[in-house]
Amino acid sequence: MKELRNKHAFIIDMDGVVYHGDTLLPGAAEFVSWLEANGKKFLFLTNASDKAPRELRQKLSRLGIEVPKENFYTSALATASFLRSQCPGGTAFVIGEAGLINALYQAGFTMSDVRPDYVVVGDTRSYSYERLEKAVHLVLEGARLIGTSCDISDPTENGVVPSTGALISPIELTAGRKAYFVGKPNPLMMRHAIKRLGCSREQTVIIGDRMDTDIVAGIETEIETVLVLSGVTAREDLARFAYAPRHVAGNLAEVMAAMTS
Repeated sequence: MKELRNKHAFIIDMDGVVYHGDTLLPGAAEFVSWLEANGKKFLFLTNASDKAPRELRQKLSRLGIEVPKENFYTSALATASFLRSQCPGGTAFVIGEAGLINALYQAGFTMSDVRPDYVVVGDTRSYSYERLEKAVHLVLEGARLIGTSCDISDPTENGVVPSTGALISPIELTAGRKAYFVGKPNPLMMRHAIKRLGCSREQTVIIGDRMDTDIVAGIETEIETVLVLSGVTAREDLARFAYAPRHVAGNLAEVMAAMTS
């Protein structure tokens, strides 16, 4: 991994890479310090849609890492940007948290449960049968179905929890419609990230814990890939995939040790 020292930009997943819930993972603080000390550009790129960049910055601050909010980009922001480009000034029925709702408001969208242009689903703990039923009816009436990410689960300190892919599945199955997912591994979100960093693909590396989102996103975007085993993917899982990461490490501490040894 020594060659990674020459990269100019780093895209870093958060859940399972930097932290589990409210627990900072080994090497995370040291890795961010190394990036800053060496003048590297970096962006925390997360499929989580429930929190705004300001909240993510505050969370890392509580864990001992100080990073400007401009260094965060979420699937909620990517979704809002995509919908603004598709339907400026549109309307949406949202199953999600404040991070997603605020991103859509800032993109010029209005929240509506009467013939909205879109039904948008993101990470949420406020998941009820009533809203699920409403979403199905709206999709059947013509609303287009959007998911902030296709992740089925997320790692936490208490184990895995359902994510957007699992929450949107009942709507897809009941309405007979397939959702369009904006988050990783959608190349759209990766292009947004690279554009924000202002670097070329050749200068960029992605570090993540998921083969089916982070690593495949890096491969399809043609950037260097590093898989860390501190999240949802175990080493024995690698044989199940038709593609492979360029590098594999236990966590960010191992990445740091390999780069600087």
